[in-house]
Amino acid sequence: MTRSPDDVLAELEALRAADPPTHGGRVLSYVYDPGHPDLDRLAERAAAAFLPVNGLDPTTFTSVAVLERALVARARSLFHGDEEVVGSVTSGGTESCLLAVKAARETWRAADPSRATARAAIVLPTTAHPAFHKAAAYLDLDVVAVPVGPDGRADAARLLAALDSLGPRAALVVVSAPCYPFGALDPVEEVAAGAVRRGVACHVDACLGGWVLPWWGDLPAWDLAVPGVTSLSADLHKYGYAPKGVSVLLHRGRERHAAQYFATTAWPGYPVVNPTVLGSRAAGAMAAAWALGEVLGDEGYAALVGRARSATRRLRQVLDGLDGVRVVGDPVGPLLALAADGPGGVDPFRLVDALRGRGWLAQCQPAMRQPDGTVLPRTAHLTLTAATEDVAEELATDLVRAADEVRGAPAASGDPTLVQRVLTEGLPDELAGVMATIESLPADVVRPALVHVLQTAIDPDAPVRNDVRPGERSSHQA
Repeated sequence: MTRSPDDVLAELEALRAADPPTHGGRVLSYVYDPGHPDLDRLAERAAAAFLPVNGLDPTTFTSVAVLERALVARARSLFHGDEEVVGSVTSGGTESCLLAVKAARETWRAADPSRATARAAIVLPTTAHPAFHKAAAYLDLDVVAVPVGPDGRADAARLLAALDSLGPRAALVVVSAPCYPFGALDPVEEVAAGAVRRGVACHVDACLGGWVLPWWGDLPAWDLAVPGVTSLSADLHKYGYAPKGVSVLLHRGRERHAAQYFATTAWPGYPVVNPTVLGSRAAGAMAAAWALGEVLGDEGYAALVGRARSATRRLRQVLDGLDGVRVVGDPVGPLLALAADGPGGVDPFRLVDALRGRGWLAQCQPAMRQPDGTVLPRTAHLTLTAATEDVAEELATDLVRAADEVRGAPAASGDPTLVQRVLTEGLPDELAGVMATIESLPADVVRPALVHVLQTAIDPDAPVRNDVRPGERSSHQA
């Protein structure tokens, strides 16, 4: 049975109506809103113009080569790369990070023929993005995760000591600019200098901060201006405000860039040469990112960063005076992680639920026991954007009211029986107990359960909950 286009489009609109609002600054994670509808319309028109284009072969679709060359050149200039810096556009930060790991592994192998079948390892702070763990799992590398300080910032001496402990197996060290959980800027200069002395590649994950930090203010050097930084990733679909998914991966040296590629003639079809994990590549987000950059330029991006910085300062001012709540560390960029301040402080998980009840979507971040036994606290995570400035006063008021509402309540605790209930009944309206349970149970219990929850969400044979049917707003966005 076929349906009319109007009927199909109406259902799509109903499905979208069940999602959290992607514009208006009320979603404090996942999406990045410039707060300018004209920029959204520009991105939409640019993406639509490239919907039929396949980025698989830029020698056929030469428009893709023009756009990719321009985006790489813009990123190289922004991040202080010289003519030796080249790179590629990818589908997002995870792919950029995975390809950075692949290039490091291939370069490491090429440096010594005896390494052809050896197992390489990468060193990273515990705050590094999970994309690097995924890359290691896909590419069969070992990961050495190094504890960070209570402010969430990596310790250069400890990272370099980890490299020394690995000896010749060390292929890459990773630092963040800044890290997602706490907004901490890692000591890029010290780590990169130590990596050079040891002959190890150094990647700067600026997926989050790439289109923020250049205009944020006076900061320690963190990009390709730092000797020893061999690769850098930066997402355009975050603070570049392009639609998902588009990121840039830069390498210092064309040999490193070539190591990212996959090429084969081992079949009777066309020669396959892929710079990215994907073969066929959508070009719409790339076109949108290019168009936004052409219209905004450095001045436009600086203005958007200024709005996000203004909102961040306003909220930080309120939070610094809020009883029972503290901002973790000294975050760089528009990120705030809120922990309980003192034994009777505001439980971050309950704070997230209280904010949700007022129409704000923040994230729960479980506590983490680091390899040295120290514990990073559970936190409520807020990602702020240019659009947040328009609602900063409302958010500040609701943060105070939410904190007042849950202050004095006991911290949410884990409940092992909750796992089975979630698996059979779905997520409850309030997530504090769910997140506390995730925090308290062993990883070998939690991870399969999480996979099951996400797997069930897209299983054609799983029962559909009433609250996620088209046209009805869901309150169960974890």
